[in-house]
Amino acid sequence: MQAIGLTEIHQLLKRDTIRVGLPGETKEEVLNNLIDLLKGQPGVRDLEKVREAVFAREAVMSTGVGKGLALPHAKTAAVDRTVAALAITAQPVDFGAIDDQPVRILFLLVGSEEAKTQHIKILSRISRLMNRDDFRKRLLQARDADEVLALMEEGELSLLDG
Repeated sequence: MQAIGLTEIHQLLKRDTIRVGLPGETKEEVLNNLIDLLKGQPGVRDLEKVREAVFAREAVMSTGVGKGLALPHAKTAAVDRTVAALAITAQPVDFGAIDDQPVRILFLLVGSEEAKTQHIKILSRISRLMNRDDFRKRLLQARDADEVLALMEEGELSLLDG
């Protein structure tokens, strides 16, 4: 079981849960491809139930939060720990974002019902990080998962510093 206090985004991500150049032309395609990155990950009990939970949450209101970022998320018993995936799409996708801008950066967060506090802390941290124009620009220029991981770690450290 994972420590509830963990809110380090880069520790939730792994090379195989990050995709630069995620394919898909529609919101549904990119969401399905993003969720597929969690396939076989420790903590994921049932990928199809995760998919159902993410799409059910998305049906309530778009998680396109603006500035080219979407934060699809869900709480479900289909995971036994918090899992995350991050993707930069191959092309901008209409996500129904609040600012009507297409999305290129997607951060998926799926947690258990018991990890509500951790879930909120992580979403808050990723929002603060992605709110920085220079950070988003550098992320969009990343060539691979290793670069994305390094940027996430560096970005989180800068949040702690200031």
